[in-house]
Amino acid sequence: MRLKLINKDSGFAAFFVTILVLAIMLGLGFSITILVLGGQRISKNIVKSTQVYYIAEAGIEDALLRLKENPTTPSSSYDINVGQGVGNVDISDTIGGSRVIISQGNILERARKVQVIYAVDTSSVSFHYGAQAGDGGIEMENQSVIHGNVFSNGTIKAVTGAATIDNSAIVAKSGNKIINLIVGTPGNVPPDEARVHTCEGSVINGDLYYVSGGSSNCTINGGSQTVIPNDIDPESMPISDSQIDNWKNEAAGGGVESGDYTIAGGATGYLGPKKIDGNLIIENNGTLILTGNLWVNGNITINNGASIILDTNYGLTNGVVVADGKILAENGAILQGSGVEGSYLMLLTTDDSTLSADPAIYVKNNAQGAIFYASNGMIRLRNNINIREATAYKLYLDNNAEITYESGLINSLFSSGPGGSWQIKTWSEVE
Repeated sequence: MRLKLINKDSGFAAFFVTILVLAIMLGLGFSITILVLGGQRISKNIVKSTQVYYIAEAGIEDALLRLKENPTTPSSSYDINVGQGVGNVDISDTIGGSRVIISQGNILERARKVQVIYAVDTSSVSFHYGAQAGDGGIEMENQSVIHGNVFSNGTIKAVTGAATIDNSAIVAKSGNKIINLIVGTPGNVPPDEARVHTCEGSVINGDLYYVSGGSSNCTINGGSQTVIPNDIDPESMPISDSQIDNWKNEAAGGGVESGDYTIAGGATGYLGPKKIDGNLIIENNGTLILTGNLWVNGNITINNGASIILDTNYGLTNGVVVADGKILAENGAILQGSGVEGSYLMLLTTDDSTLSADPAIYVKNNAQGAIFYASNGMIRLRNNINIREATAYKLYLDNNAEITYESGLINSLFSSGPGGSWQIKTWSEVE
C-alpha cells in the first residue's frame, strides 16, 4: 500500500514538472516571438525611415538640377513621386544671393525633412549680376556712382551733373532711355555694355546696343555701336507677393504687439516672430535681437547708432522685417546677420511712395551687408554705402552717393562686373 502511494505521488510530481516545463517553454517561445516581431517592426521602421530620408534627398537633388538648368527659376512648391512615397519640395525666392530648398519625404505616415542653403559664392565666376530697378527706373544726382552692373525696367538718367555706372547698364522696354550718364570703365576686358532703346547725351566706355526704332546721340569710347532688332525684355521683381504674405503670416503666428515698439538709450530687446500693430523705433544705441521674422504695420526707424541683429539661431539663413509703412535707416544704423558668413538681414516695405522727398526706404549711412527691398516704391540712397542688395520699383541716388553691392539680379546679358557661382553651403536634416 505504501508503494502505491509513493508511485501516485511520483506521477503527480512528474505531471507537475511537465506542466511547468511546458509553461516555461511557452513563455520563452512567446518572449522570443515578441522579440522577433519587435525586431522586425524596428527593422521595418528603420527601412521605412531610411526610405523617407532618401525620398527627401531625391527632392533636394531634383530641385538642384532644376536650378542648375535655370538659375533664375522663380520660387515654387511641387511634389515628386519616388517609389511608393512622395517628396514635397519648396524652393524659396532668391534673397540676397541665397535660396533655401526644403524637401520633405513622406511614406505611410512617416516624414523626414532635409534643408539646403544654396547661395552665390564669389570664389569662382560663372555668371554676373547687377542692381535691379522696376518700371520707375533710376535717377542719379551729380557725382553719384553705382559700382557694378545695373538692370532697369525704366529709364536711367542723371538728374543733375554727371553720374556713373562703372560696369554695364541695361534698360528694358520700348521708349526707355539712358540719359546723361557715364557707363562703363575704359579698358575693361571684356568691354562694358549699354543696352537700351534710346541713348541720349551719355558717354559709353565700351559697346552700345540700341533698339531699331530708337536712336543714339551718345559718345562711344573703346567700343562699337550696334543696332539690335528687338526690344529688351523686362525682368520681374524677384520676390513674389505670395512670399511676402507668407512672411507676414509667419510673423503674425507669434502673436501681436499692440502699439509702437521702442528700444532706446542703449537698451537691448529680443523679439520675433511677431506682428507689431504700430511703429518700430530703435534709436540712441538701442539694439534689437531678431529671434524671428517681424511684420510691422507702421513705419520703421533705426537711427543714432541703433542696431538690428539676427539671433545666432538664424545660422546661415536670412532674417526678414516686413513693413507696410516707410523705412528710415540713418546716422550710424547697424543692420547685420547672425554672425555666420552668408547670413543677412532684409528690410522690406510694401509702401508705394516714389517721391524723393518721402521715399519708401531712405538709407543714409552705415548699412553694410543689409538687403533693402521696396516692391512698389522708391529706395533713396545717400553717402557711401556698401550693401548686400538694393531692389526697388525705383532707385534714387543723392549727390556724391557711392553704392557698392554684393549680390543682385543674375542676367545673361551682363558680361563683366561683379559675379559668382551657385554653391551648396549647407545640407542637413531639419526634422
